Amino acid sequence: MKAIQLTRHGGVDNLRISEIAEPQPEHGEVRVRTQMIGLNYAEIQSRKGIYGWAPKLPYVLGMEAFGKIDAIGPGVSDWKIGEPVIVATQYGACAEQIVVSQDQALPAIRNFTEEENAAFAVQYMTAWVALFEMARLKPTDTVLIQAAAGGVGTAAVQMAKAFGCTVFGTVGSDFKKPLLQKLDIDAVINYRKQDFFQEIHRINRKGVDVVLEVVGGEVYRKSIQLLNPFGRLVVIGFASLNLNKLNPVSIYRTLQAIPRVNVSKMAEKSYSVGASHLGYLLKDTDRMLRVWADMTTYVTEHKIHPIVGHTFSFDQMGAAHTLMESRQSTGKIVVKIDND
Repeated sequence: MKAIQLTRHGGVDNLRISEIAEPQPEHGEVRVRTQMIGLNYAEIQSRKGIYGWAPKLPYVLGMEAFGKIDAIGPGVSDWKIGEPVIVATQYGACAEQIVVSQDQALPAIRNFTEEENAAFAVQYMTAWVALFEMARLKPTDTVLIQAAAGGVGTAAVQMAKAFGCTVFGTVGSDFKKPLLQKLDIDAVINYRKQDFFQEIHRINRKGVDVVLEVVGGEVYRKSIQLLNPFGRLVVIGFASLNLNKLNPVSIYRTLQAIPRVNVSKMAEKSYSVGASHLGYLLKDTDRMLRVWADMTTYVTEHKIHPIVGHTFSFDQMGAAHTLMESRQSTGKIVVKIDND
């Protein structure tokens, strides 16, 4: 079968389609014929060799996909061949077929398109866990979402607005603002043109109750300063990470940018800082299935749909990575596999 198997770290020229053996499901596993792949920023970092959750080389890239079950291993009773599913996994989705545990095959959302199903699992679960499990969101909260026009950002905006919150978002380009305005966000700040710390105080006359932080460095430090008493900040990403292990300056800058907490300052203002990485929760099957059920019920009730910003073909995976890395994308990037 065709797959993008990473054999060395580096640039997008390493994203070549190759032929590898067709996987076979074992006990408790299902095989999914992939139709759409959802791209995540973690895969950019994996390709570069700076993502801690990535497996050892060589491996097939890809953390989520949409497709249909085409083979079932022994001991599987909950699935049938032909059923549409969403796959959330550590790796392996950038291929015509992927084998996963039956618990990692999640029911497709019936009123979503193929693209929307591929765009859903990782980013919406990341946003949901951060907002509702970690930050314990309340309808009266004022929420700041960093990098609000991306996949996780748009998911968080939609869910927080549906909950009744006041929502502010930051972007790095003005062309991203209309997308968020269509989502009924309360204010969008271009952090390259305005100091978001000063702008939020101007708009809100005070700080915020919840921050979703995905950048690190100075953005993280200013976000901490914006928290009201009893505020909650959740770190869900580290987009500023660009480590070159052979470059001492790069190592120093990375160490300086890593988010840190000061318990004494936290006590003075009575705020909390948390962090979440969805991947490490995947092994907790019961918890993740409960989160999935809560989230999908909420999204369906509020008629929320993923924002798909860009669609590429399988042989354009390098271009998809380049666009995401440029920070010029909006919404979710998906990649279509034509395996007919």
